[in-house]
Amino acid sequence: MFGCVAGFGIATLVFALSHTIILSLLALVALGGFDMVSMVIRGAMVQLDTPDAMRGRVNAVNSIFINTSNQFGEFETGVLASMLGTVPAAVVGGVGTLVIVAIWMKLFPSLRRRQQLTQSVE
Repeated sequence: MFGCVAGFGIATLVFALSHTIILSLLALVALGGFDMVSMVIRGAMVQLDTPDAMRGRVNAVNSIFINTSNQFGEFETGVLASMLGTVPAAVVGGVGTLVIVAIWMKLFPSLRRRQQLTQSVE
């Protein structure tokens, strides 16, 4: 999961710094692919790790946070682009993604070590 999110950040940086249309398009394809895979993994983990009695409520809260974070991210990127320009704003987004991945890997080592969607019952 962290690899996909880091790939998303790297693809964002490649897109931001690219000067050719082919490289930009390839970066966008990679960006979308990494985002899609990480979203599927996160969604599956929420479904699989949430107790049955709480699943509806957890999914509702998760949906609110996902939708709100997308809206907030679009607003933040627009403000940053108007202040710094589009390329620096995209670079900040890519670097920010990589920083967050590093922080989360440190804060949540069990997620970092997880190799499959289902957790083994020991």
